Amino acid sequence: MKKYNKVVLAYSGGLDTSVIIPWLKENYGCEVVAVAADVGQGVELSGLEEKALKTGASKLYIEDLTKVFVEDFIWPTLKAGAVYEGKYLLGTSFARPIIAKRIVEIALAEGADAIAHGCTGKGNDQVRFELTIKAFAPNMPIIAPWRTWELKSREDEIAYAEKHNVPLAITKDTNYSKDKNLWHLSHEGLDLEDPANEPDYDKILELGVSPQKAPDKPTYVTVHFEKGVPTAVDGVEMNAVSIIQKLNDLGGANGIGIADMVENRLVGMKSRGVYETPGGTILYHAHESLESICLDKETQHYKQQVALKFADIVYNGQWYTPLREAISAFVDSTQQTVTGDVKMKLYKGNIIDAGITSPYTLYSEDVATFGEDDVYDQMDSQGFINLFGLPIKVKAMLEEQRKNQSK
Repeated sequence: MKKYNKVVLAYSGGLDTSVIIPWLKENYGCEVVAVAADVGQGVELSGLEEKALKTGASKLYIEDLTKVFVEDFIWPTLKAGAVYEGKYLLGTSFARPIIAKRIVEIALAEGADAIAHGCTGKGNDQVRFELTIKAFAPNMPIIAPWRTWELKSREDEIAYAEKHNVPLAITKDTNYSKDKNLWHLSHEGLDLEDPANEPDYDKILELGVSPQKAPDKPTYVTVHFEKGVPTAVDGVEMNAVSIIQKLNDLGGANGIGIADMVENRLVGMKSRGVYETPGGTILYHAHESLESICLDKETQHYKQQVALKFADIVYNGQWYTPLREAISAFVDSTQQTVTGDVKMKLYKGNIIDAGITSPYTLYSEDVATFGEDDVYDQMDSQGFINLFGLPIKVKAMLEEQRKNQSK
């Protein structure tokens, strides 16, 4: 193997990156600088520096990226309404570019020879990390041990860790692959690998409870938006991070935001995972509801098409691309009037609209009413239908003529 003097490692303290530190030193004879990004995963960062140094790293950077993560990545994706394959709110996907960008900045400042990550050769994260590295350090070598090392499974990793005295917080029986940040928590592996198995929610849920265990009494919550961005909960203005934390608590307690799905990975295979996104699910619902009264039909429908592409871009790790920036510019234009309040009732995994208001509403009760009004002439619809249905009528008339001629 090529020798490197210094390698910067994307470090989480989980199984993969804990094992990679001694493996890099053993195989490359290099200094390992670990970088951990704080994107709101909380207690997972506790004791991380001691663990990294004990495992063989020369130092550990812990970078607080939470505020930027929400404002520059989560909010643009929320405003776009991007959802991958109808369920996944992209929690892991849009966290990777901000982490990778900061790792590149540290690697360049450290004079590192290479950047390493612990993504598997079967997953999406390898693409997300490496596309970002290419965007900001196009000539930086990348080490991806999962593609080359002798370890073939997570069980092999655990055995390697035990042999090299690497401390682990998991066992072979609790060896789910998880990713946690402020926005979500994902679960993959073990019994979840078989789509026939029902998830044991009592065993795996961490951000909330199952709908069955949620309270029998509904919880009401109101979210205020300014130009598509959440700014207050129940009339209390909050910063971006606090809003998600507050809604995570409310949503989790009411069994909101649990998604069990089989998705199509970028690398070609299908995978099964369970995602917890309680606060994010509330925000997506509220934002879509507010748009329903603030956007005209053509903009709303076209934006729904754009949202599908935006979700693919985020999922595929293409955040730092001209197309993503162009779509975000379009989305920002649509959000100029998406201001107002959405009241919701949270009940046993369900989000039920309980009222929408906006100073920019396009809904007119005077026009829509079933009662008597002076603003809409119902006779106008007759001419409209005649013109709107003209192609259908002409087609039917001509087909009828051809049938008669063939008799």
